Amino acid sequence: MNDQFPIIALVGRPNVGKSTLFNRLTGTRDALVADLPGLTRDRQYGYAEFEEKHFIVVDTGGLMPDSGDALAALAEEQAQIALEEADHILFLVDAHKGRLGADESIARHLRKFKKPVTLVVNKAEGQTKNQATADFFTLGYGEATPISAEKGDGLPVLLREILKDFPETPPPEADDDDTIRVAIIGRPNVGKSTLINKLLGEERVVAADQPGTTRDSIAVKFDYAGRKHTLIDTAGIRRRARVTEVIEKFSIVKTLQAIERAHVVIAVVDAQADIGEQDARLMGLVAHRGRALILAVNKWDGLDKADREKATYHVTLKLPFLEYAPLHYISAKAGTGLPKLMKDVQDCYAATMREMKTPELTRALEQAVESNPPPAVMGRRIKLRYAHQGGNNPPVIVVHGNQTDKLATHYKRYLANQFRAIFKLKGVPLALVFKTGDNPFKDKKNELTPRQVKKKQRLMARTKKRYK
Repeated sequence: MNDQFPIIALVGRPNVGKSTLFNRLTGTRDALVADLPGLTRDRQYGYAEFEEKHFIVVDTGGLMPDSGDALAALAEEQAQIALEEADHILFLVDAHKGRLGADESIARHLRKFKKPVTLVVNKAEGQTKNQATADFFTLGYGEATPISAEKGDGLPVLLREILKDFPETPPPEADDDDTIRVAIIGRPNVGKSTLINKLLGEERVVAADQPGTTRDSIAVKFDYAGRKHTLIDTAGIRRRARVTEVIEKFSIVKTLQAIERAHVVIAVVDAQADIGEQDARLMGLVAHRGRALILAVNKWDGLDKADREKATYHVTLKLPFLEYAPLHYISAKAGTGLPKLMKDVQDCYAATMREMKTPELTRALEQAVESNPPPAVMGRRIKLRYAHQGGNNPPVIVVHGNQTDKLATHYKRYLANQFRAIFKLKGVPLALVFKTGDNPFKDKKNELTPRQVKKKQRLMARTKKRYK
């Protein structure tokens, strides 16, 4: 079993709800969902948490044994990778369509892996357990668990059962409390290992001019500017359709774990290559996990003015959601730009671990509201009363008020930017949580005194006479 995060793979034939379940477990919309078979081709990785236990979920393309379709074969190859690296397999079937021949073929195939398999009957809303599961006992995986991935029905029972043997997630602070953990991520051959070697002043990790040199996450401790650091060199993550070697398949999971353990992530891109979808996905995952992020554009020294302008344009065009992340143009080989890069690493660490006092946050909230009050909703003014900190790494600020659920998205973004500027939260994807206080009188009936009842009756009588 993986010593950091259990890996749970979702498999089944097309259109049984694997991507819907993936989105439900991870709390994201990362997996495309539509009522079309074969929509998912690649593997999709995501983090999930249930009752203090964290795990990695892998969504796969629908398995269509012996279909003869070339795209289906590629999707099946990706699913094979997920099965090899999984600690537990969720085999999804469809309660509406019942047991099909494809389900039976998949059931036989899964036995080859000799891994724990839980049979999950999806789309079981409105059915009793016996109605939903009776048709699937012959698949040979014991008693099935009925769920509704769309509505979330049955998921707590399912997760408790499959996670019962997994330990609670070990605390990520394996180093000293004041050690800054920095993960270096990016596509293959962008210079991650070269960057680490330059910072260390020695050839500590293997660096070569070919993709795939680094296969595992390698942690190296060193001191910089009087602070303890742990640099984590990760394997380059290629587009999943190109991941074929077994060792490289597992290195992807190691990279995800490195991101989870880090305080600060340096995302390295190649200035001499186009910024692709895989770069954006990887950085989006870092932002989703709430890790402080720095973008380093490497191999800058080999570009002329026109190429530099082109590289800068591509960064701003394709990564607009990283406007909060410090941007550095560096040469890992020559060492240019590295002192400023490491200064931002320390600033980002201070930001993600910062403790903010409630009076200070409330004053900052009042200043922001005074400068730009929230827009009224249906003629009613939204009042934001006070704020306090809800956590760090990433920093979470909880804002209390009335009608906070009606705050416009642009105003929430404005508040986040104000907090980030006032508290110097560099490189941090600040999380704001809004809470509306309940009206203590909303369900309380106003009991009238006998005198008030008589007065009300007299007023009603006069009103009736007036309109006769």
